[in-house]
Amino acid sequence: MTARQEGFLYLLGFALCIPAANWMIGHIGTVCVPQGPCLIPVAPGVMAPSGVLMIGLALVLRDLVQRRLGLSWAFAAILAGTALSALLAPPALVLASAVAFLLSEVADLGVYTPLQRRGLVLAVLASGLVGLLVDSIAFLWLAFGNLDLLAGQVLGKLWMVLAALPLLHWLRRRDARLGLAA
Repeated sequence: MTARQEGFLYLLGFALCIPAANWMIGHIGTVCVPQGPCLIPVAPGVMAPSGVLMIGLALVLRDLVQRRLGLSWAFAAILAGTALSALLAPPALVLASAVAFLLSEVADLGVYTPLQRRGLVLAVLASGLVGLLVDSIAFLWLAFGNLDLLAGQVLGKLWMVLAALPLLHWLRRRDARLGLAA
């Protein structure tokens, strides 16, 4: 598989994270609130909507899209993802979902881009942290006017970013061995 083909797989995964997050919120959780989200534990005594896992993964995949396909593809993916997020979100959350997605992915891009040459793992971790914070704060503030659920939102997304780090380390080493993107 070529680096470009790999990039298109990352792009597909990124795009699939959005409907997956929306589906998970309504179907997967240890507790499903009537007329509300399904929740999962993300730490002892801390719950979050299950879709946060896919949003954390989307932040990582966006970085990999940029690594393989370039900045213009990554930015186009953000715009398409914003539209998809608005299209799939429940009516009451369309604005919060789309704006939070757009802001967090642009923040992720803004941090990842200058750091990518210093190392893939560092760049993805730093951009993921910024992206997940921006996403959580923007979504909660726009959707509910408060940050009461911030801890769960942040932790749920953080677990996915952290879970990806060993794979990113392997990818960086494989790329160096094959002479692919640094």
